[in-house]
Amino acid sequence: MLSREENELITRVGPGTAMGETLRRYWMPALLSSAIPAPDAPPVRVRLLGEDLVAFRDTNGKVGLLDEYCPHRLASLFLGRNEECGLRCVYHGWKFDIEGNCSDMPNEPAESRFKEKIHLQAYPTAEIAGVIWAYMGPSDKKPAPPAMEWLRGAANQYFVSTTHEFCNYVQAIEGGIDTVHSSFLHNNDLSNVKHLKRVDTAPRLEVERTNYGFRYASIRNAGEQGNYVRIYQFVLPFHQFRSHRVDYAAGDGSGEQVPLLKGHMWVPMDDENTMIFNWMFAADPARPLTSEFILKSETSAGRGPNGESGIKRHQTRENDWLIDRELQRAKTFTGIRGLNTQDLAVQESMGRIVPRWREHLGSTDKAIIAMRRLLIEATEDVAEGRDPKGSNPEHYRGIRAADAMLPKETPWQDAAKDLLVALV
Repeated sequence: MLSREENELITRVGPGTAMGETLRRYWMPALLSSAIPAPDAPPVRVRLLGEDLVAFRDTNGKVGLLDEYCPHRLASLFLGRNEECGLRCVYHGWKFDIEGNCSDMPNEPAESRFKEKIHLQAYPTAEIAGVIWAYMGPSDKKPAPPAMEWLRGAANQYFVSTTHEFCNYVQAIEGGIDTVHSSFLHNNDLSNVKHLKRVDTAPRLEVERTNYGFRYASIRNAGEQGNYVRIYQFVLPFHQFRSHRVDYAAGDGSGEQVPLLKGHMWVPMDDENTMIFNWMFAADPARPLTSEFILKSETSAGRGPNGESGIKRHQTRENDWLIDRELQRAKTFTGIRGLNTQDLAVQESMGRIVPRWREHLGSTDKAIIAMRRLLIEATEDVAEGRDPKGSNPEHYRGIRAADAMLPKETPWQDAAKDLLVALV
Protein backbone atom coordinates (compact mmCIF):
# COMPACT_ATOMS: atom_id res chain seq x y z
CA MET A 1 0.00 0.00 0.00
CA LEU A 2 0.98 3.64 -0.30
CA SER A 3 0.97 6.29 2.38
CA ARG A 4 -1.48 9.15 2.09
CA GLU A 5 1.38 11.42 1.07
CA GLU A 6 2.62 9.06 -1.65
CA ASN A 7 -0.92 8.61 -2.95
CA GLU A 8 -1.33 12.36 -3.16
CA LEU A 9 2.01 12.65 -4.96
CA ILE A 10 1.25 10.28 -7.84
CA THR A 11 -2.42 11.16 -8.38
CA ARG A 12 -2.29 14.97 -8.59
CA VAL A 13 -1.41 16.13 -12.10
CA GLY A 14 -2.23 19.84 -12.34
CA PRO A 15 0.30 22.60 -13.11
CA GLY A 16 2.83 23.00 -10.32
CA THR A 17 2.34 19.56 -8.78
CA ALA A 18 5.29 17.18 -8.69
CA MET A 19 3.54 14.54 -10.82
CA GLY A 20 2.12 17.18 -13.13
CA GLU A 21 5.57 18.60 -13.82
CA THR A 22 6.91 15.09 -14.36
CA LEU A 23 4.20 14.12 -16.86
CA ARG A 24 4.91 17.33 -18.76
CA ARG A 25 8.33 15.90 -19.61
CA TYR A 26 6.70 13.32 -21.90
CA TRP A 27 4.84 13.58 -25.18
CA MET A 28 1.15 13.20 -24.30
CA PRO A 29 -1.61 11.87 -26.59
CA ALA A 30 -4.04 14.79 -26.77
CA LEU A 31 -6.70 13.76 -29.30
CA LEU A 32 -7.32 11.69 -32.40
CA SER A 33 -6.46 13.19 -35.78
CA SER A 34 -10.01 12.36 -36.88
CA ALA A 35 -11.38 14.86 -34.35
CA ILE A 36 -10.08 17.70 -36.55
CA PRO A 37 -10.15 15.94 -39.92
CA ALA A 38 -9.53 18.77 -42.39
CA PRO A 39 -7.97 22.24 -42.68
CA ASP A 40 -10.17 24.91 -41.10
CA ALA A 41 -12.39 22.24 -39.50
CA PRO A 42 -14.21 23.27 -36.30
CA PRO A 43 -11.95 23.45 -33.24
CA VAL A 44 -12.37 20.96 -30.39
CA ARG A 45 -11.92 21.19 -26.64
CA VAL A 46 -9.11 19.19 -25.02
CA ARG A 47 -8.67 18.65 -21.29
CA LEU A 48 -5.10 17.61 -20.47
CA LEU A 49 -3.22 17.60 -17.16
CA GLY A 50 -5.76 19.91 -15.58
CA GLU A 51 -5.60 22.48 -18.37
CA ASP A 52 -8.45 23.57 -20.64
CA LEU A 53 -7.15 23.67 -24.20
CA VAL A 54 -8.52 23.97 -27.72
CA ALA A 55 -7.14 22.14 -30.76
CA PHE A 56 -7.55 23.20 -34.39
CA ARG A 57 -6.13 22.40 -37.81
CA ASP A 58 -5.23 25.57 -39.70
CA THR A 59 -5.60 26.35 -43.39
CA ASN A 60 -2.24 24.71 -44.15
CA GLY A 61 -3.18 21.53 -42.27
CA LYS A 62 -0.93 22.25 -39.28
CA VAL A 63 -2.27 21.51 -35.80
CA GLY A 64 -2.42 24.05 -33.01
CA LEU A 65 -3.08 23.34 -29.33
CA LEU A 66 -3.81 26.53 -27.41
CA ASP A 67 -5.11 27.73 -24.07
CA GLU A 68 -8.87 27.62 -24.51
CA TYR A 69 -9.48 31.15 -23.23
CA CYS A 70 -8.84 34.30 -25.22
CA PRO A 71 -6.48 36.57 -23.22
CA HIS A 72 -8.68 39.59 -23.91
CA ARG A 73 -11.84 38.84 -21.90
CA LEU A 74 -11.40 35.06 -21.48
CA ALA A 75 -14.11 33.97 -23.87
CA SER A 76 -13.72 30.37 -25.05
CA LEU A 77 -11.88 29.94 -28.34
CA PHE A 78 -13.89 26.75 -28.85
CA LEU A 79 -16.50 29.17 -30.21
CA GLY A 80 -13.88 30.67 -32.52
CA ARG A 81 -13.76 30.95 -36.29
CA ASN A 82 -11.06 28.74 -37.82
CA GLU A 83 -10.01 30.77 -40.87
CA GLU A 84 -6.97 31.91 -42.83
CA CYS A 85 -4.32 30.17 -40.70
CA GLY A 86 -5.67 31.22 -37.35
CA LEU A 87 -8.37 30.85 -34.74
CA ARG A 88 -10.39 34.05 -34.32
CA CYS A 89 -12.31 34.81 -31.13
CA VAL A 90 -15.96 35.55 -31.88
CA TYR A 91 -16.21 38.12 -29.09
CA HIS A 92 -13.94 40.88 -30.41
CA GLY A 93 -12.09 39.28 -33.33
CA TRP A 94 -8.67 38.66 -31.82
CA LYS A 95 -6.92 36.00 -33.91
CA PHE A 96 -4.19 33.51 -32.94
CA ASP A 97 -1.96 31.24 -35.00
CA ILE A 98 -0.85 27.72 -34.01
CA GLU A 99 2.10 29.14 -32.06
CA GLY A 100 -0.12 31.40 -29.95
CA ASN A 101 0.88 34.62 -31.67
CA CYS A 102 -1.83 37.27 -31.99
CA SER A 103 -1.95 37.94 -35.73
CA ASP A 104 -4.92 40.32 -35.78
CA MET A 105 -6.66 42.63 -33.33
CA PRO A 106 -9.39 44.39 -35.33
CA ASN A 107 -10.94 46.21 -32.36
CA GLU A 108 -7.75 48.24 -31.84
CA PRO A 109 -6.60 51.21 -33.97
CA ALA A 110 -4.65 50.27 -37.10
CA GLU A 111 -1.51 51.94 -35.78
CA SER A 112 -1.66 50.05 -32.47
CA ARG A 113 1.12 47.57 -31.72
CA PHE A 114 -0.76 46.04 -28.80
CA LYS A 115 -1.10 42.69 -30.55
CA GLU A 116 2.70 42.29 -30.52
CA LYS A 117 2.55 42.15 -26.71
CA ILE A 118 -0.07 39.40 -26.57
CA HIS A 119 0.84 35.72 -26.66
CA LEU A 120 -1.43 32.79 -25.89
CA GLN A 121 -0.07 29.58 -24.36
CA ALA A 122 0.56 27.13 -27.20
CA TYR A 123 2.03 23.63 -27.02
CA PRO A 124 4.10 21.88 -29.71
CA THR A 125 2.31 19.01 -31.44
CA ALA A 126 3.28 15.97 -33.49
CA GLU A 127 0.82 13.95 -35.58
CA ILE A 128 1.73 10.25 -35.65
CA ALA A 129 -0.41 7.20 -36.46
CA GLY A 130 -3.74 8.96 -36.21
CA VAL A 131 -2.93 10.59 -32.86
CA ILE A 132 -2.06 14.21 -32.16
CA TRP A 133 0.60 14.31 -29.45
CA ALA A 134 1.47 17.34 -27.35
CA TYR A 135 4.53 18.33 -25.37
CA MET A 136 3.71 20.58 -22.41
CA GLY A 137 7.06 20.80 -20.64
CA PRO A 138 10.14 23.07 -20.81
CA SER A 139 11.27 23.61 -24.39
CA ASP A 140 14.89 22.84 -23.59
CA LYS A 141 13.90 19.44 -22.19
CA LYS A 142 11.69 18.32 -25.09
CA PRO A 143 12.49 14.70 -26.02
CA ALA A 144 12.22 13.16 -29.47
CA PRO A 145 8.65 12.20 -30.43
CA PRO A 146 7.34 8.80 -29.30
CA ALA A 147 8.50 5.76 -31.28
CA MET A 148 6.53 2.66 -30.27
CA GLU A 149 6.46 -0.05 -32.93
CA TRP A 150 2.77 0.45 -33.74
CA LEU A 151 3.44 4.11 -34.58
CA ARG A 152 5.73 2.99 -37.41
CA GLY A 153 3.27 0.69 -39.18
CA ALA A 154 1.31 1.29 -42.35
CA ALA A 155 -2.11 2.94 -42.00
CA ASN A 156 -3.91 -0.39 -42.48
CA GLN A 157 -1.97 -1.99 -39.62
CA TYR A 158 -3.16 0.17 -36.72
CA PHE A 159 -6.39 1.50 -35.26
CA VAL A 160 -6.89 3.85 -32.32
CA SER A 161 -10.03 4.74 -30.36
CA THR A 162 -10.67 6.71 -27.18
CA THR A 163 -12.70 6.14 -24.02
CA HIS A 164 -13.47 8.65 -21.26
CA GLU A 165 -13.01 7.07 -17.83
CA PHE A 166 -14.38 8.86 -14.80
CA CYS A 167 -11.55 8.31 -12.34
CA ASN A 168 -7.88 9.08 -11.73
CA TYR A 169 -5.36 7.78 -14.25
CA VAL A 170 -3.38 5.71 -11.71
CA GLN A 171 -6.23 3.31 -10.94
CA ALA A 172 -6.91 3.08 -14.68
CA ILE A 173 -3.29 1.99 -15.24
CA GLU A 174 -3.50 -0.44 -12.34
CA GLY A 175 -6.55 -2.09 -13.87
CA GLY A 176 -4.77 -2.47 -17.17
CA ILE A 177 -1.57 -4.00 -15.85
CA ASP A 178 -3.38 -6.34 -13.46
CA THR A 179 -3.23 -9.53 -15.54
CA VAL A 180 -4.82 -11.80 -12.94
CA HIS A 181 -8.26 -10.19 -13.02
CA SER A 182 -8.93 -11.61 -16.48
CA SER A 183 -9.57 -15.01 -14.88
CA PHE A 184 -12.49 -13.50 -13.00
CA LEU A 185 -13.71 -10.14 -14.27
CA HIS A 186 -13.58 -11.19 -17.93
CA ASN A 187 -14.95 -14.70 -17.44
CA ASN A 188 -17.83 -14.40 -19.89
CA ASP A 189 -18.62 -18.10 -20.05
CA LEU A 190 -18.97 -19.71 -16.63
CA SER A 191 -19.38 -23.11 -18.23
CA ASN A 192 -15.93 -23.04 -19.87
CA VAL A 193 -13.83 -24.39 -17.01
CA LYS A 194 -11.06 -25.58 -19.34
CA HIS A 195 -10.04 -22.11 -20.54
CA LEU A 196 -6.37 -21.48 -19.83
CA LYS A 197 -7.16 -18.54 -17.58
CA ARG A 198 -9.60 -20.62 -15.54
CA VAL A 199 -7.28 -23.62 -15.12
CA ASP A 200 -4.73 -21.54 -13.22
CA THR A 201 -6.32 -18.52 -11.55
CA ALA A 202 -3.24 -17.68 -9.45
CA PRO A 203 -0.46 -17.21 -11.98
CA ARG A 204 3.11 -16.54 -10.93
CA LEU A 205 4.20 -12.98 -11.74
CA GLU A 206 7.76 -11.96 -12.53
CA VAL A 207 8.65 -8.29 -12.97
CA GLU A 208 11.88 -6.98 -14.51
CA ARG A 209 12.80 -3.32 -14.43
CA THR A 210 14.11 -1.71 -17.61
CA ASN A 211 15.38 1.70 -18.68
CA TYR A 212 11.88 2.57 -19.96
CA GLY A 213 9.81 1.10 -17.12
CA PHE A 214 9.43 -2.65 -16.75
CA ARG A 215 8.34 -5.84 -18.44
CA TYR A 216 6.46 -8.53 -16.63
CA ALA A 217 5.34 -12.09 -17.22
CA SER A 218 2.17 -13.83 -16.08
CA ILE A 219 2.99 -17.56 -15.90
CA ARG A 220 0.10 -20.04 -15.77
CA ASN A 221 0.58 -23.77 -15.32
CA ALA A 222 -1.07 -25.47 -18.31
CA GLY A 223 -0.17 -29.00 -17.28
CA GLU A 224 1.42 -31.20 -19.93
CA GLN A 225 1.18 -28.40 -22.50
CA GLY A 226 3.75 -26.34 -20.60
CA ASN A 227 3.35 -22.84 -19.18
CA TYR A 228 0.98 -20.32 -20.73
CA VAL A 229 2.98 -17.10 -20.49
CA ARG A 230 1.80 -13.59 -21.27
CA ILE A 231 4.60 -11.03 -21.35
CA TYR A 232 3.63 -7.39 -21.09
CA GLN A 233 5.60 -4.19 -21.53
CA PHE A 234 5.04 -1.05 -19.46
CA VAL A 235 6.59 2.18 -20.71
CA LEU A 236 6.44 5.16 -18.39
CA PRO A 237 4.39 7.07 -17.72
CA PHE A 238 1.22 5.20 -18.84
CA HIS A 239 1.79 2.91 -21.84
CA GLN A 240 1.00 -0.81 -21.79
CA PHE A 241 1.66 -3.32 -24.59
CA ARG A 242 0.05 -6.74 -24.68
CA SER A 243 -0.37 -9.51 -27.25
CA HIS A 244 -3.17 -11.81 -28.42
CA ARG A 245 -3.52 -14.51 -31.02
CA VAL A 246 -6.60 -14.03 -33.16
CA ASP A 247 -8.18 -15.35 -36.33
CA TYR A 248 -6.60 -13.76 -39.37
CA ALA A 249 -7.85 -10.17 -39.41
CA ALA A 250 -8.27 -9.99 -43.18
CA GLY A 251 -11.04 -12.58 -42.96
CA ASP A 252 -10.02 -14.84 -45.83
CA GLY A 253 -11.59 -17.86 -44.16
CA SER A 254 -8.29 -19.61 -43.55
CA GLY A 255 -8.78 -19.71 -39.79
CA GLU A 256 -5.07 -18.99 -39.33
CA GLN A 257 -4.05 -17.60 -35.95
CA VAL A 258 -1.85 -14.51 -36.13
CA PRO A 259 -0.49 -12.13 -33.47
CA LEU A 260 -2.42 -8.96 -32.78
CA LEU A 261 -0.67 -6.43 -30.58
CA LYS A 262 -2.82 -4.20 -28.40
CA GLY A 263 -2.33 -1.60 -25.75
CA HIS A 264 -3.60 1.41 -23.86
CA MET A 265 -2.39 4.88 -23.00
CA TRP A 266 -4.11 6.15 -19.85
CA VAL A 267 -3.82 9.92 -20.21
CA PRO A 268 -4.74 12.18 -17.26
CA MET A 269 -7.28 14.81 -18.24
CA ASP A 270 -7.20 16.05 -14.65
CA ASP A 271 -7.11 14.48 -11.20
CA GLU A 272 -10.48 12.74 -11.60
CA ASN A 273 -10.81 12.00 -15.32
CA THR A 274 -8.78 9.88 -17.75
CA MET A 275 -8.82 9.66 -21.54
CA ILE A 276 -7.87 6.16 -22.61
CA PHE A 277 -6.31 5.75 -26.03
CA ASN A 278 -6.90 2.13 -27.10
CA TRP A 279 -4.75 0.88 -29.96
CA MET A 280 -4.44 -2.34 -31.93
CA PHE A 281 -1.72 -3.28 -34.37
CA ALA A 282 -1.58 -6.06 -36.93
CA ALA A 283 2.00 -7.22 -36.48
CA ASP A 284 2.18 -8.87 -39.93
CA PRO A 285 1.92 -6.25 -42.73
CA ALA A 286 0.73 -9.02 -45.09
CA ARG A 287 -2.30 -9.50 -42.85
CA PRO A 288 -3.59 -5.97 -42.14
CA LEU A 289 -6.63 -4.93 -40.15
CA THR A 290 -10.00 -4.80 -41.88
CA SER A 291 -12.99 -2.59 -41.13
CA GLU A 292 -15.02 -5.69 -40.26
CA PHE A 293 -12.44 -6.90 -37.76
CA ILE A 294 -12.12 -3.46 -36.17
CA LEU A 295 -15.88 -3.14 -35.83
CA LYS A 296 -16.16 -6.57 -34.19
CA SER A 297 -13.27 -5.90 -31.82
CA GLU A 298 -14.46 -2.46 -30.74
CA THR A 299 -18.07 -3.52 -30.28
CA SER A 300 -17.12 -6.56 -28.18
CA ALA A 301 -14.96 -4.31 -26.01
CA GLY A 302 -17.93 -2.07 -25.30
CA ARG A 303 -16.73 0.94 -27.30
CA GLY A 304 -18.32 2.74 -30.20
CA PRO A 305 -17.22 1.48 -33.62
CA ASN A 306 -15.45 4.62 -34.81
CA GLY A 307 -13.56 5.71 -31.71
CA GLU A 308 -14.21 9.40 -32.25
CA SER A 309 -13.52 11.74 -29.36
CA GLY A 310 -16.63 13.04 -27.67
CA ILE A 311 -18.83 9.96 -28.06
CA LYS A 312 -20.57 9.45 -24.72
CA ARG A 313 -20.55 6.11 -22.97
CA HIS A 314 -23.95 4.64 -22.28
CA GLN A 315 -22.79 2.37 -19.43
CA THR A 316 -21.73 4.48 -16.44
CA ARG A 317 -22.08 4.70 -12.67
CA GLU A 318 -25.37 6.56 -13.14
CA ASN A 319 -27.02 3.40 -14.52
CA ASP A 320 -24.80 0.91 -12.63
CA TRP A 321 -22.98 0.08 -15.87
CA LEU A 322 -26.20 -1.71 -16.93
CA ILE A 323 -25.35 -4.74 -14.81
CA ASP A 324 -27.66 -7.66 -15.55
CA ARG A 325 -28.02 -9.79 -12.40
CA GLU A 326 -29.65 -12.69 -14.25
CA LEU A 327 -26.78 -12.73 -16.75
CA GLN A 328 -24.36 -12.64 -13.82
CA ARG A 329 -26.09 -15.57 -12.16
CA ALA A 330 -26.29 -17.80 -15.21
CA LYS A 331 -23.66 -16.86 -17.78
CA THR A 332 -20.92 -14.34 -16.92
CA PHE A 333 -18.93 -13.47 -13.80
CA THR A 334 -19.98 -9.80 -13.77
CA GLY A 335 -23.25 -9.50 -15.64
CA ILE A 336 -21.75 -6.47 -17.40
CA ARG A 337 -21.50 -6.56 -21.18
CA GLY A 338 -18.26 -5.53 -22.91
CA LEU A 339 -14.72 -6.34 -21.77
CA ASN A 340 -13.76 -2.69 -21.68
CA THR A 341 -16.86 -1.74 -19.72
CA GLN A 342 -16.13 -4.44 -17.15
CA ASP A 343 -12.75 -2.80 -16.53
CA LEU A 344 -14.25 0.67 -16.35
CA ALA A 345 -16.96 -0.45 -13.93
CA VAL A 346 -14.65 -1.89 -11.28
CA GLN A 347 -12.15 0.96 -11.58
CA GLU A 348 -14.81 3.67 -11.36
CA SER A 349 -16.55 1.81 -8.52
CA MET A 350 -13.51 2.56 -6.33
CA GLY A 351 -14.26 6.29 -6.41
CA ARG A 352 -12.55 9.05 -8.32
CA ILE A 353 -9.23 8.58 -6.45
CA VAL A 354 -8.45 5.35 -4.58
CA PRO A 355 -7.39 5.67 -0.90
CA ARG A 356 -4.49 3.26 -1.36
CA TRP A 357 -3.46 3.32 2.29
CA ARG A 358 -6.50 1.07 2.94
CA GLU A 359 -5.41 -1.72 0.56
CA HIS A 360 -4.02 -5.18 1.28
CA LEU A 361 -1.88 -6.23 -1.70
CA GLY A 362 -0.91 -9.81 -2.49
CA SER A 363 1.63 -11.76 -4.51
CA THR A 364 -0.15 -11.13 -7.82
CA ASP A 365 0.09 -7.35 -7.38
CA LYS A 366 3.81 -7.15 -8.17
CA ALA A 367 3.35 -5.16 -11.38
CA ILE A 368 1.11 -2.64 -9.62
CA ILE A 369 3.66 -2.17 -6.85
CA ALA A 370 6.45 -1.71 -9.42
CA MET A 371 4.45 0.85 -11.40
CA ARG A 372 3.70 2.97 -8.34
CA ARG A 373 7.32 2.94 -7.27
CA LEU A 374 8.47 3.99 -10.74
CA LEU A 375 6.04 6.92 -10.81
CA ILE A 376 7.41 8.12 -7.48
CA GLU A 377 10.98 7.73 -8.70
CA ALA A 378 10.16 9.65 -11.90
CA THR A 379 9.10 12.66 -9.82
CA GLU A 380 12.38 12.40 -7.91
CA ASP A 381 14.36 12.27 -11.16
CA VAL A 382 12.71 15.41 -12.48
CA ALA A 383 13.12 17.24 -9.17
CA GLU A 384 16.84 16.42 -9.20
CA GLY A 385 17.39 17.46 -12.82
CA ARG A 386 17.41 14.04 -14.50
CA ASP A 387 15.34 12.87 -17.45
CA PRO A 388 12.61 10.49 -16.26
CA LYS A 389 12.55 6.89 -17.49
CA GLY A 390 10.46 6.35 -20.59
CA SER A 391 11.09 9.80 -22.05
CA ASN A 392 13.83 8.59 -24.42
CA PRO A 393 12.17 6.73 -27.34
CA GLU A 394 15.41 4.89 -28.18
CA HIS A 395 14.98 2.89 -25.00
CA TYR A 396 11.70 1.26 -26.08
CA ARG A 397 11.44 1.46 -29.87
CA GLY A 398 12.61 -2.14 -30.28
CA ILE A 399 10.24 -3.88 -27.85
CA ARG A 400 6.94 -5.69 -28.17
CA ALA A 401 4.70 -7.89 -26.02
CA ALA A 402 4.05 -11.60 -26.52
CA ASP A 403 1.95 -14.52 -25.38
CA ALA A 404 2.85 -18.16 -25.96
CA MET A 405 2.85 -21.67 -24.60
CA LEU A 406 6.41 -22.19 -23.37
CA PRO A 407 8.31 -25.19 -22.01
CA LYS A 408 8.39 -25.29 -18.24
CA GLU A 409 12.09 -26.04 -18.02
CA THR A 410 13.16 -22.91 -19.97
CA PRO A 411 13.08 -19.39 -18.48
CA TRP A 412 10.57 -17.25 -20.35
CA GLN A 413 13.28 -14.66 -20.98
CA ASP A 414 15.06 -17.21 -23.17
CA ALA A 415 12.11 -19.11 -24.62
CA ALA A 416 10.30 -15.92 -25.75
CA LYS A 417 13.37 -13.86 -26.61
CA ASP A 418 12.64 -13.59 -30.35
CA LEU A 419 8.95 -12.84 -29.74
CA LEU A 420 9.77 -9.70 -27.75
CA VAL A 421 11.60 -7.88 -30.55
CA ALA A 422 9.81 -5.31 -32.70
CA LEU A 423 9.84 -6.21 -36.38
CA VAL A 424 8.66 -2.89 -37.86
